[in-house]
Amino acid sequence: MATDYYNTLAVGRDASTEDIKKAFRRIARQTHPDANPGDLGAEARFREAAEAYEVLSDPERRRLYDRGDLLDIGGLLSGVGIDDILRSVFGEGGLFGPAPFRPSRGRDVAVRVEIGLKEAAFGTEMPVSFSARVECRNCGGKGAEPGTGRQNCSECGGRGTVRISRRSVFGSMTSVSTCGKCRGEGVIITTPCHVCSGSGAVPEDMLVTVEIPAGVSSGTRLRISGRGESGGRAGPPGDLFVEVLVAADPIFERIDDDLVARFKLGIAEAILGTKLEVPLIEGGTIEIEIPPGTQPGTSFKVPGKGVTRLGRRRRGDLHVMVGVEIPQSLTPEEERLVQRWADLRGEKTDRPASTG
Repeated sequence: MATDYYNTLAVGRDASTEDIKKAFRRIARQTHPDANPGDLGAEARFREAAEAYEVLSDPERRRLYDRGDLLDIGGLLSGVGIDDILRSVFGEGGLFGPAPFRPSRGRDVAVRVEIGLKEAAFGTEMPVSFSARVECRNCGGKGAEPGTGRQNCSECGGRGTVRISRRSVFGSMTSVSTCGKCRGEGVIITTPCHVCSGSGAVPEDMLVTVEIPAGVSSGTRLRISGRGESGGRAGPPGDLFVEVLVAADPIFERIDDDLVARFKLGIAEAILGTKLEVPLIEGGTIEIEIPPGTQPGTSFKVPGKGVTRLGRRRRGDLHVMVGVEIPQSLTPEEERLVQRWADLRGEKTDRPASTG
């Protein structure tokens, strides 16, 4: 055999019909003359691949070829023959035919909302307002004035595509392209809707209640499918994207799923110990036991009193950090008592030793 068709398509001799079709589809996209204008080498490879596909895709021709018989395939690769091959592999539109008509999808809409830390910790529902194009109520999104219809496009006869013949290295070849008059829809609106001017959608102020899950943080982007703009004329709607911003809290600082609250103790409270009433993010308070001799910067952990973890029920922890507040001014009596305390501990100050 002068030509190894299996090698041309880079498949094994036991390749299935589907394997052969996939191999030709790949090579055809790479070497078709329309994709490689002026490249004679590409044209030659395309013709070889088409010839190999014509032989190996037909069970009887493949049997004769494998047996070593001579095959006359001269008439198979005429211009019409090439068109038939491409349609059988790539569909009616051929290799570079238009995609099937699909109504335009509506645009996505993005909005931003601000919530408090408590709402972020436990989730909430809130109304979101925005402007978007919605389905026209007058025509039901069809674009045609009620009581009127649509007719087949006179340019393409309702197919949405037109055929164009041209000369190529293989002779006359036919390609299929999207109809410019109806833009591939196949129909023309005779009387456009007077409200939406035939688009099937009109602008409107929208109000949507959005469920914000527990555990969101600033920058979280929620997607609500199908609540964006209408595509009009049977086009699917876009989506609504809600970006969440969490406002700063006057008491709590958030670190991932944990909360940090900072409080100041008096000197005597830190030295002798005390009980500290600490507010909780969900409301109410919890009492923290401050032991005697607590040092500035000490942290007390309250498990499970932080922020709900996104997508879970568990919560982070609350960390209560304490500092010690040093008075900047004292009464004479306070100063005398502090100096007496310093004398007892042997600490040196700028004040004279107490005599009382």
